[in-house]
This record gives sequence, structure tokens and C-alpha cells, in this order.
Amino acid sequence: MAKLFYKDKPIIGFDISNTGAKVMAIDIKKWSVIGYGSIDFNPKKVKDALDGNGEYVTDGIKELLYSKLIGSLPSNDSVIGIRTSKTYSRTFKIPASAEKNIMDAVEIEASQYIPVPTEALYLDYQIIERTKDEITVLMCAANQDFIDKITSMTIAAGLEPVMIEPSINASARLLNLTESGQLTSIIVDIGPLLTDIAILDKGFVRISGSIPIGGNTFTLDIAKSLKISLEEAHQLKVINGLSAGLRQQKIQQALNINLERIISEIKKIIRYYTERIDSNKKMEQLLILGSGSSIPGLGDYFTNRLIMPARVASPWQQLDFAKLSQPSRQQRSNYITVAGLACIDPREIWL
Repeated sequence: MAKLFYKDKPIIGFDISNTGAKVMAIDIKKWSVIGYGSIDFNPKKVKDALDGNGEYVTDGIKELLYSKLIGSLPSNDSVIGIRTSKTYSRTFKIPASAEKNIMDAVEIEASQYIPVPTEALYLDYQIIERTKDEITVLMCAANQDFIDKITSMTIAAGLEPVMIEPSINASARLLNLTESGQLTSIIVDIGPLLTDIAILDKGFVRISGSIPIGGNTFTLDIAKSLKISLEEAHQLKVINGLSAGLRQQKIQQALNINLERIISEIKKIIRYYTERIDSNKKMEQLLILGSGSSIPGLGDYFTNRLIMPARVASPWQQLDFAKLSQPSRQQRSNYITVAGLACIDPREIWL
């Protein structure tokens, strides 16, 4: 997590990806949303903006802040969430006696496992556990050029970045507060283009990964398999999904290859965690979120394939939209990451 600077003002969450941006402000004392909004981006134009002057994204953020906002924002100090696939995270252990040289250990770990020169990265770390003999360190890194571009575009739009973190960490924060996050949990965040997977243990993301499959992939799978339009495929996905019914078998056949790829990635991450981090921990639940999670029966599918309780996360039982007009039920999962950014404890932000 790249922490930039902190001022004593309310914090808002700002989540950005190739497909869009979201903003949210939360009154933590009342657990209520006081402002939120979203805007869609053209992925190709975002790529061009990152390679160019950033004007397309900057203009989009301005439109979000001034034309698409529901409610209000108490400040422009923002915690920015970026896709997990744009970051590198690892958990590792060092002897307690080496704590004075912890940044050296982080740099060595990064040079061994990240396929980018360390001088081209922003590196940060957090001590997440300690015993008398050893310290457990969570390291996170991101490409400097990418982070600099994101911050320059958000600043040009009128926001003041105070912290940057992977989107899966922000989601984990909210789930830890609202969804029995104290249990050792697998988080599966299905976005439009990518699925992020992480293991949450004792309130911290211990390992994460991404796979290029998302909700749009599922829509395309259904459209191709059933030879129907994308609009019809989307309707089948969100209305029928994997629930029992006349179309269940055909839809499941259409989705099976890519769902199994996600299952395989989950198993790989569990295996890594068991072999490298904690061989005694048992995964206790799987939480599904993101725009691609609105597939009826998806929780049952993961439960049956992994022999583990799985469900779509719904933190809105504790966190509500108060008097604001609310997003549709199917759209609410899209806001979990930005809500996690917005409910950060300011003590997590340091110079």
C-alpha cells in the first residue's frame, strides 16, 4: 500500500479500474452512506489515457464528482483503490531480531518474486503478526509509472490522494467488519473483466491473485453457447443463472469452463497458503462479491465444488444508504470495494 500524506479531514473512497470509477463517503459512527456514485469507462480509452495525457479519465472523474453524485462528499481527501492485478502482494516472515532491517528484507523479497526491477516500484509493508521469535510481514508493491499516472489524473480532477491500496484489501476491510471476517475466509471478487482471489486471515489479506475472467466473460460464454444476443445472455445470467430450472443445464454448460478455471485458481491459492504460510489453518468460508457475483446459484456452485460454505457477501445489513436513493439490488455488490475504502480508520494512514 503506497501511503502518500494525511490531513485531518474526512476520508472518501475512490475506486478506479479500466471499466469505470466509483466514489463513496460513509458516516462510520452511524454506518450510513452519505454520498456515492459511479461512472463507466471505455477500457480502450482508459488504456490510451494511461499512455497519453490522461484527459479521458480526468474528465470522467469530474463528471462523476459533479454530475453523477448521489448525496454529498465531506471532503476531497481520498483513499484510492486500484485493481489487485496491478499490484504485487506477498506475506513472509523474518526473525524478530531483524526488525530494524525490515525494509531491506522487503526489497530482497521483492527482487526475488516480482518480475519488475525494484527501482521501478513503490514498495510498502505492514507488520501483521509478531511472536517472540518472528515477525509476519505483508508486502505490497506497484509500478511507479502506473501509480504516478493514476494520482496525477485524480489530482487533476480535484481529488487529493492520501493512500493507495489494492481493491481486494479494501473489500477485505469491509468484510472483516460486517461479514464474520474474523473467520479464515476466501474472497472471490468477480469484476467485469477480472476475478481477484484472496485469503483473509485475522483481518489481513495474506495472499492474493487475479485471473482474466469476469462477469463480461460469462455473458459472452452464454451468448456464444446459446447463440443469442449479449443482451439476452446478460438477462439469462442475472435472472436464471445457475439456479434450478429448465435452463440451468445449458447455462451451466456455457459457464463451466471458466468457472472451473476460477475454481482451479482458488485451489492454487489455498495450496500456496497451506504450504507457505500456515499448514494448520482450515478455510472456513468463501465470500463472493463484485459486479459478476449477481448470478443466482453461484454460492451453491462454489459450495458444492469446494466443499465449503460459500455465499454472496451482503454488508448492507449493517451498512445502509440512509435517506439516499439506493442502487438496485443487483448493483449493490459493485460498491463493496469503494465502501471498504471509505470506511478506513484514519490511523491506517501514515506518513
